[in-house]
Amino acid sequence: MKDHIVVLGAGYAGLGAAKRAARRLRGTGARVTLVNASDRFVERVRLHQLAAGQRLPDLPLAALLEGTGVELVVARVSGIDPEARTVRLETPPYTLDYDVLLYALGSGAEPAAVPGAHEHAYSLVTADEAVRLGRRVARAEKVTVVGGGLTGIEAATEFAFTRPGLRVELLSAGLVGEGLSVRARRHIHRAFARMGIEVREHTQVAKIGPDGVLLDNGDELRADTVVWAAGFRVPDLAAQAGLATDRHGRILVDRALRSVSHPDVFAAGDAAAADRSGRPTRMACQTGLPMGMYAGEAVADLLTGREPRRALFRYVWQNISLGRHDAVTQFTRPDDTSLDAVMTGRPSAAFKEAIVRGTVWAMRHPGPYRPIR
Repeated sequence: MKDHIVVLGAGYAGLGAAKRAARRLRGTGARVTLVNASDRFVERVRLHQLAAGQRLPDLPLAALLEGTGVELVVARVSGIDPEARTVRLETPPYTLDYDVLLYALGSGAEPAAVPGAHEHAYSLVTADEAVRLGRRVARAEKVTVVGGGLTGIEAATEFAFTRPGLRVELLSAGLVGEGLSVRARRHIHRAFARMGIEVREHTQVAKIGPDGVLLDNGDELRADTVVWAAGFRVPDLAAQAGLATDRHGRILVDRALRSVSHPDVFAAGDAAAADRSGRPTRMACQTGLPMGMYAGEAVADLLTGREPRRALFRYVWQNISLGRHDAVTQFTRPDDTSLDAVMTGRPSAAFKEAIVRGTVWAMRHPGPYRPIR
């Protein structure tokens, strides 16, 4: 066997997939190449901590891949030609041929939805962006976070926890933490009140400028720094390449995470539209890591003549940090809808920290696929 597997993206899904495929295919002659724009693994779930001025562990990809046989190529992907089975890169080696492609390029911020967001708002998608935001927050008097989802909640509370004198404001188009249980949202609002975070729900942002935001009702809210956490989008590379995608650009895959239009392409993580009873999988490391592990096994099954198994997606909880000493763990049904059961306070914060550290351990030791929990 001389098959070449190319994995695009070294986030939770891509790194896990590459290591798992290499482990399963060891001794077969197959090659696994991992392509990533950075030479570091980024703990995306901790980027709000980095933006708040906290130090994070340095995780070089070379160290995480040591002994696996996976070849690392540090380059940004510029295009895919699925007919020629070629990936184009912005820097040497410029092109890579593949027999099987595993697409795990993740997601980025979606600032284009509001005028001025791209020019004047900061995001929390990459480590470089988080460091840039951290420098800004360090000298700010007021920070406005746009987005009442989990990223916005964690960013606002981390800023307020790290800098108690900083004025922090959170704007949400709907309810903050929409989709969480009443008990979970009540605890989050108590944390906001304790930290002095100003919250505006059901608030639409019309424009972002250098000195703050303009609401659709005409109100102007001044701020030194605006953080955009109101939505994510995936790269348009898959759609441009002619792969079947949904309206958000996520690759349409079957139950084995295989492209429905190109059988030599698999997708995992945020960039995969894995159908789950009509609901797309949640964009989270809780989804991406197990999906990546499964996709790595599915590719190995395909190349060794086995039928890839069907992926199963089941959930048990969501963890939302509220600074370093408080958090909410929202327990869920297997379909990711919220139960009334929650864990809060220091036990929840300790639980989340253990999960995050365990994720890095799993990156170092990717075991066999398990259904998403």
